[in-house]
Amino acid sequence: MPRVHIELDRQAVVAPVRRRTFGSFVEHLGRCVYTGLYEPGHPSANDDGFRMDVVELVRELGSTTIRYPGGNFVSGFRWEDSVGPREKRPVRRDLAWRSLESNQVGLDEFARWLELTGSELMLAVNVATRGILPALDLLEYANHPSGTALSDLRVANSTPEPHDVRMWCLGNEMDGPWQTGFMAADDYGKLAARTAAAMKRADPGLELVVCGSSGSAMPTFGHWERTVLEHSYDHVDHVSCHAYYQEHDGDLGSFLASAVDMDHFIDAVVATADHVGYKKRSTKKIDVSFDEWNVWYLKEHQESEEIHDEWRHAPRLLEDTYTVADAVVVGSPLMTLLRRSDRVTPASLAQLVNVIAPIMTEPGGPAWRQTTFRPFSITSRLAAGEVIRPLIETPAYETARYGEVAVVDAVATVDEDRAAVFLVNRGLAEAAQVTIDVRSLGSSRVTEAVTLADPDVYAKNTLARQDRVAPAANTGAALADGLLTIELPPTSWTAVALR
Repeated sequence: MPRVHIELDRQAVVAPVRRRTFGSFVEHLGRCVYTGLYEPGHPSANDDGFRMDVVELVRELGSTTIRYPGGNFVSGFRWEDSVGPREKRPVRRDLAWRSLESNQVGLDEFARWLELTGSELMLAVNVATRGILPALDLLEYANHPSGTALSDLRVANSTPEPHDVRMWCLGNEMDGPWQTGFMAADDYGKLAARTAAAMKRADPGLELVVCGSSGSAMPTFGHWERTVLEHSYDHVDHVSCHAYYQEHDGDLGSFLASAVDMDHFIDAVVATADHVGYKKRSTKKIDVSFDEWNVWYLKEHQESEEIHDEWRHAPRLLEDTYTVADAVVVGSPLMTLLRRSDRVTPASLAQLVNVIAPIMTEPGGPAWRQTTFRPFSITSRLAAGEVIRPLIETPAYETARYGEVAVVDAVATVDEDRAAVFLVNRGLAEAAQVTIDVRSLGSSRVTEAVTLADPDVYAKNTLARQDRVAPAANTGAALADGLLTIELPPTSWTAVALR
């Protein structure tokens, strides 16, 4: 059995816990919105048509920010279609997902849904096929109190108070040839700079996210960030990162080490952003918005015939059913995002409902938690105060993709009267015996210890068996003389709360 020792020093502070780390993502894609969030006639639907059973699960998940309305969808979106009387809203073709968009859910309705969940809006604007003036119009509609044409239109649409959106994304994945209106880095950087400058002239307090590479495997990765930021650095606050992971060809060991790739991705983007800042002799720092990340079986999607010739409303697209191994991987990059809270300030698990999501629904039927739900919800609930970087003495194992990787990874948070430790055991066959020195935290007892694991690492929650996989109490967790001992099953994610 591998033996692991971890030292926690209360003074080894990385950064405050960023509540925006626990963001999510809603795109008008497949059944994320329609029969996901919104289903008039469902037994749980409120007067707006939103499923309250889903609202309750989103509250439990602990999502703090929601990026909306895309994603690839935003690059063909005309925001004006989605406001005003619903019976007058046009049906449009969405080229991104070859679907029909009814526009029955728009900004005003979605803002009311956010109030139900207690989440903050992160709004994406279409710079790909529209540009500066429509972005300014949307900003006026969303944020100006009243007394102008578009703010008064919002008031007339039964939304008297401004939405006061603080975070704005300047397009989505503009480096990707799949994106309607994709651009070269130089063209996008110039457009993003002009759009950002105009938006901040209207509201200097906005936080703007410029598109980074849509993945670290893109052939322009690095060059894209440098070029875009050389144009836009003075006007934006964050650069985006997107990363999706899946198991390839039965290589579970590499899959469980996916967070290593995320760490390298963040390092590269931060180094590039800082290089541009140094060249400009700027005193500001550009932070990372990791506003799309998850497990996504993209290869299977690309090889399937999910997108048909027929134009359909809310087709079933990208509805991955997640396993125990997938849940362990989701828990692990979330630990990385916490550990990188010094530079990763917002993040968004993509997506929220039905589409590669922690929550699933059946039209007219129930909503349930996927395996990936619990690592996110528990971390969101327990992480508080400051992130502290642990010192970990652990064996390593060899992976085909990432070389030698630590068997056990961990991160911790500490607040005035509580602490939490999050751990992952990437070992495929052996449990790990872990000892954690928590003396500097001043903790005297374990208040909660849960582990997500299963003898079948490919076990799933489904409509027929909605609670097949759930975390269980780790009854072996013990704290004595400032040492916490705990056994981690193979391929597992664990959270321990201390007082």
